[in-house]
Amino acid sequence: MINVETTPKDALEQFFGFTKFKGEQESIIQSVLDGKNTFVIMPTGGGKSLCYQLPALMSEGTAIVVSPLIALMKNQVDAIRGFSSEEGIAHFLNSSLTRNESMRVREDIKAGRTKILYVAPESLTKKENVEFLSEIKISFFAIDEAHCISEWGHDFRPEYRRLRTIFDEIKRVPVIALTATATEKVQEDILKNLDIPGAVTYKASFNRPNLYYEVRPKRDVAREITRFVKQHSGRSGIIYCLSRKKVEEVAETLSVNGIKALAYHAGMDASQRARHQDMFLMEDVDVIVATIAFGMGIDKPDVRFVIHHDIPKSLESYYQETGRGGRDGGEGKCVTFYSYKDIEKLEKFLQGKPVAEQEIGKQLLQDTVSYAETSMCRRKYLLHYFGEEMKGNDCGNCDNCLDPQATFEGKEDLVQLLEAIVESKERHRAKFICDLITGTETSEMKTYKGDAMKSYGKGSEKTTQHWLAVLRQALVQGFLHKDIESYGNLSLTEQGKKYLKKPTSIKFAVERDYSDVDTVNDEGPSARTTAADERLMKMLRDLRQQVAKKQKLPPYVIFQDPSLEEMTMRYPMTIDELTQVSGVGPGKANKYGKPFVELIAAYVDEHDIEREDEVQVRSVVKKSGNKVHIIQNIDKRLSLESIAKAKGLTMPDLMTELESIVQSGTKLDINYYIDEQLEADSQDEIMDYFRESETDDLETAHQEMDGSYSEDELRLVRLRFMSEVAN
Repeated sequence: MINVETTPKDALEQFFGFTKFKGEQESIIQSVLDGKNTFVIMPTGGGKSLCYQLPALMSEGTAIVVSPLIALMKNQVDAIRGFSSEEGIAHFLNSSLTRNESMRVREDIKAGRTKILYVAPESLTKKENVEFLSEIKISFFAIDEAHCISEWGHDFRPEYRRLRTIFDEIKRVPVIALTATATEKVQEDILKNLDIPGAVTYKASFNRPNLYYEVRPKRDVAREITRFVKQHSGRSGIIYCLSRKKVEEVAETLSVNGIKALAYHAGMDASQRARHQDMFLMEDVDVIVATIAFGMGIDKPDVRFVIHHDIPKSLESYYQETGRGGRDGGEGKCVTFYSYKDIEKLEKFLQGKPVAEQEIGKQLLQDTVSYAETSMCRRKYLLHYFGEEMKGNDCGNCDNCLDPQATFEGKEDLVQLLEAIVESKERHRAKFICDLITGTETSEMKTYKGDAMKSYGKGSEKTTQHWLAVLRQALVQGFLHKDIESYGNLSLTEQGKKYLKKPTSIKFAVERDYSDVDTVNDEGPSARTTAADERLMKMLRDLRQQVAKKQKLPPYVIFQDPSLEEMTMRYPMTIDELTQVSGVGPGKANKYGKPFVELIAAYVDEHDIEREDEVQVRSVVKKSGNKVHIIQNIDKRLSLESIAKAKGLTMPDLMTELESIVQSGTKLDINYYIDEQLEADSQDEIMDYFRESETDDLETAHQEMDGSYSEDELRLVRLRFMSEVAN
């Protein structure tokens, strides 16, 4: 035990073996020892745990630490016990304990052996625990992950709202609240809800200069992630996915490509999760693929990369998760794959929730969109979001600073934007303002008579994307204020008002455009890319045209554009290498590939091109066994509805599976089914259309055929066409 007369610095060395504190740790610890309510906002890796652990060890009685995750509690208790010869110095009290284990905890507390007791908020509500804690000497209450109190926090938990009431029921002692991520609104909520408005507040900088931030368009993600991890072979990394299914898929893809990776999500049993976590900490595996369930309180200092397969639902989540990289001050690469379609999925998750919660969720999502799509310094944007201003406009360690977009003179646009906000009485959000300037008719525009305002349509020659770019940059540069209470209403700051009176030249960056990203199929040709070698691309297109004429087929049947574009990046010189290109199965490669690989080989030789060491990404056969099941049942001539139902698929999902099978080179005979849906003449008409058309786009086909057939009917016949002709 530490002598209560010892100074914090001596106690730090005596118990933990460190000779100096990080940042403001010493002041925070002294504040707690002085019996003051204390509020700590400190980024991940800043040393929050020590701020309550050390004063707990130095104080009389037991400190009660409220923590949201059982895994986190165990992790912390094991760490503290590792520094002490007294096993009972730290305990946790939660639902994972047996009755005997709970009794042992209580005995150690009563005997004065326990200095720190971790409890889940749910455990605090139990009457027996409240009664027990009321009888012991408590040094102080600590609330870890305090952002869980706020509805505006990224991990709101209703049970955290009751903490103050429960604390008062036990006894009134000092409180220390700690969080790694809190906007000003969340900070206000925490102080108000815990009834500690006068708490001494310590706010460390949110800037993590060693972290590199990058946002990539969401194209061919499985291959991109595998390449990235292979380039950082042997280094520790975390990959976050939104769904358990995707976690399993990505982990398996990495494994079959020779990478030591494991999955981690709430659907696994506790022992398996703990085992995978320990294997990661002990470096038996390099990569953990996880849902957000992983990481809270994980103290691994040398995580060298954090990848987001899916963009998180808030910037707080993003900041906290990326913050697990480079905690030792070394390199930490944070790469996020972004598509607006993921935002639309997250918006769907909000449906059915209370209106206020939906509004908050949508606002948090839009802030995430703004960060992902911005072309300004990502670090500057993040720090601004958390109420901190970064000096200068260039951090030198994010994709936008290292590969800057072009800039444009923004004086006229900024004036127009500020005037529109003033004219609409400063009580509207970003979407309304952009719709107003572009002259977009919406129900909200009619309600507020925006079409009668001078600003209506004044900037219609420019896109909504452009005006959002101006608006975001005006916000970060201090011309605008966004009111959180009203879910994002915009108003002019004093700086904005001064600018409107006396405009001066100002430069804005052109925003990055992610609107063409397609996430339907990580592996498929629908994921659009751009040609890396335009000269080769033209040669491949010309060759495709020749082959198509010879075969009397539309060019898209031979190879689609995204496949050609990928060839200009990978330079496949053998049929085997060609099968690694998206949208080129073995059947298609063998049928049409020979002249293409010969052309590419000659081109590589002529231009002395050095092909980079190619990462051959092996794809994983879906565990569901859908492909085999579908082919077998089509052979049995079962209806597509029956096949879909048996596998729990929707009809559109089944069609996507069928198209994938055909695309990989397998023939499917679904004529028996199509014959029940369409007359022979109609089938012939549609087949002739696809034979002569230069595109296989369904919407175009629907228009070209005057709406005579539904898109579902067209899709069926297109499938037959591709199966019979392309394979």
